[in-house]
Amino acid sequence: MAYTAKDYGKLLGMEGLSETLLKNHFTLYQGYVTNTNKLVDTLSQMLKEGKAGTPEYAELKRRFGWEFNGMRLHEYYFENLGGKGVLDKNGKLAKKIAEVFGSSEDWEKDFKGVGSMRGIGWVVLYQDNVSGKLFNCWINEHDAGHLAGCTPILILDVFEHAFMIDYGLKKADYIAAFFKNIDWKAAEGRLK
Repeated sequence: MAYTAKDYGKLLGMEGLSETLLKNHFTLYQGYVTNTNKLVDTLSQMLKEGKAGTPEYAELKRRFGWEFNGMRLHEYYFENLGGKGVLDKNGKLAKKIAEVFGSSEDWEKDFKGVGSMRGIGWVVLYQDNVSGKLFNCWINEHDAGHLAGCTPILILDVFEHAFMIDYGLKKADYIAAFFKNIDWKAAEGRLK
């Protein structure tokens, strides 16, 4: 079964994210889907040919995490956009955030603080599937730093491609625009 790039054209017209920025971002995402499919096919063929364990196979296996997570993180990111950015204070996610962080305002300060860190990567609000606790985490590369056994609840892309066309080096302005467009129902739907 091949992965198919999803159509996120409904996001065009969001406040604070230009059509040019979004279309470029969609194209980048489509590349992750294409490369994930190529690696699945290549690795499958190499396995059939008895090449498992070769240096070439090992390097492609390592690359697979980068491409797959690049695909999936972008899907989570795009799917938690397109809303009006208002967290339902009576919803289960808001209650969980307040329980863990003290208030949604304190959580937001922490999330934005993580997003404002120097460097490229992702900000992920994770839920630990064992304890139920929430964590805001920095993911530097697609394939490293994820919390094992945790579910991504809210994803913010802070690689330069996500904001520089519109905001240059003003990452905080991009993060503010992101917050205006969060689809909190999508995020809440990921909560266990």
